[in-house]
Amino acid sequence: MIEQVFRILAVQSWGEFWWVMIGLGGQLLFTARFLVQWIASERAGRSVIPLVFWYFSIGGGLVLFAYAVYRQDPVFILGQSMGVFIYGRNLWLIHAERRRNAAG
Repeated sequence: MIEQVFRILAVQSWGEFWWVMIGLGGQLLFTARFLVQWIASERAGRSVIPLVFWYFSIGGGLVLFAYAVYRQDPVFILGQSMGVFIYGRNLWLIHAERRRNAAG
């Protein structure tokens, strides 16, 4: 049974297996963010991006960045690092706007 799972996932050790699980977890976070955005938009009847979308984005980006570093994939590393920066910047801007609105 374990040998079949390893073969399906193209891994050769438990260490590789857990890294694939971490990578899949990151992908699930990205899937969750799209589901959250879709549901919020359907409820509002217009396109909206809820705050939790950006938190799922940061979480998924960081997990996938770690996975990419483990896999030593420079294309994936660059792509995820840029995404994490952009998601973080969006959160910064959202919170800065909320602070300005609360102040006056």
